[in-house]
Amino acid sequence: MARTPSNMLPLGTTAPNFDLLNTVSDEVLSLQNIKGNKATVIMFICNHCPFVIHINSEIVSIANAYTEKGISFIAISSNDIINYPQDSPDKMKIHAKSENYPFPYLYDETQNVAKAYDAACTPDIYVFDANLKLNYRGQLDDSRPGNGLAVTGKDLRHALDCLLENKENMHTQKPSIGCNIKWK
Repeated sequence: MARTPSNMLPLGTTAPNFDLLNTVSDEVLSLQNIKGNKATVIMFICNHCPFVIHINSEIVSIANAYTEKGISFIAISSNDIINYPQDSPDKMKIHAKSENYPFPYLYDETQNVAKAYDAACTPDIYVFDANLKLNYRGQLDDSRPGNGLAVTGKDLRHALDCLLENKENMHTQKPSIGCNIKWK
């Protein structure tokens, strides 16, 4: 398994807009139309990455817990599907349904969205405030496949709680570690 870290986009960066295919509903969605009232979590993930597979149930749990609090969750796959056909839109749809994703799973065919966000790995997680300013980026928690630590989502949960409570997040923001995005 390759271990690629996040690039750690500067805090305060405005979320680049996008219009991408939601592989579950087969409709094109815009960030402006699906952003949250309080915050928006954007996750670059894919179907086959062991790092994403390791945290899938926790991202579903967090999304289920925080969506009702005005936070929108959006998953994006930007992988090259010629060399990684398991990440194709039809397989993304099957995967999203089997994992019970309560959020749209978008396909970034051109990879321009991943580049705009300076995404490097899967999972790569970004939290934007109500004004779409970057408030958190990095890891879900310290758990990785094979390291024996439980998947808790503590880093992401803490970031979201700070936003909801209008508190500054004083915790160190650690890069996510995962498979590199499969560039064309």
